[in-house]
Amino acid sequence: MNVWYVSYGSNICEDRFLCYIYGGAPEGSNQAEAGCSDKTPPKSTGIAELPYKLYFAKEESKWGKGGVAFIDHEKNTESKTFARKYLITAEQFTGVVEQENNAKCLTIDVNKIINNGYLDITAGWYGRLIYLGDNAGSPMMTFTDTKDMKRQIITPPPTSYLTTVARGLKELGLTKEEIIDYFLTTKGIESFFTRDSLYQYMFN
Repeated sequence: MNVWYVSYGSNICEDRFLCYIYGGAPEGSNQAEAGCSDKTPPKSTGIAELPYKLYFAKEESKWGKGGVAFIDHEKNTESKTFARKYLITAEQFTGVVEQENNAKCLTIDVNKIINNGYLDITAGWYGRLIYLGDNAGSPMMTFTDTKDMKRQIITPPPTSYLTTVARGLKELGLTKEEIIDYFLTTKGIESFFTRDSLYQYMFN
C-alpha cells in the first residue's frame, strides 16, 4: 500500500526528508537519522496546501534551541499552510513516524486513521496522525503534536530549522518575498520578527 506523506515543516526540503529514507544527518541538524529498511526513493512528489494553522513550539530540538513546526488540530479554512507530499510505502511512512518520534516498532493502522480522521499513537512530539483525504488513489497523511495549539508554548525556531523550511519552500517555487510573507502569518514568527529582521535572520 502506498501513502502520501505530507510535510509542512523541515521535510518540505527534499534532501532533509530523504535522510529519513536513506539515513544520515541533514544540514543544520545535530542528529543522524537511521533511515528506513526500504530505501526506495519516493515514487512521486508535489506541492500541497493544508487548511490548518501552522505554528512553532517546543524549547529545543535536534536543530538547536527554539521551536519546530506543528499544525493545530482544528481545520481553519482561512489558513493556508504550504506542504510537500511524497508518495512512499505504508512501511516507509511508519519508519518516518518512528524517526520523528524517536520510537521503535510502532504499528500504524492506516484504515483506522482514515475512518477516524486522526489517531494518537505515541506521546512523542508528532504522535497524532491525521488523514487529509485521497490523492490519485492513495491516502494523504501528516502528523502533529497530540496537544493542540492552545496548550503549547509558542517559540520562534532556530535559524538552522527555519532556513531548511525556507529552502524547501523555494524548491516548491516560492520566492524569498513570498516565503517571508508566509512566515509572518505564523505563530512563532509574527510576534517575534519584523519583515526586515526575519530577512536578516534567514538570508544573511
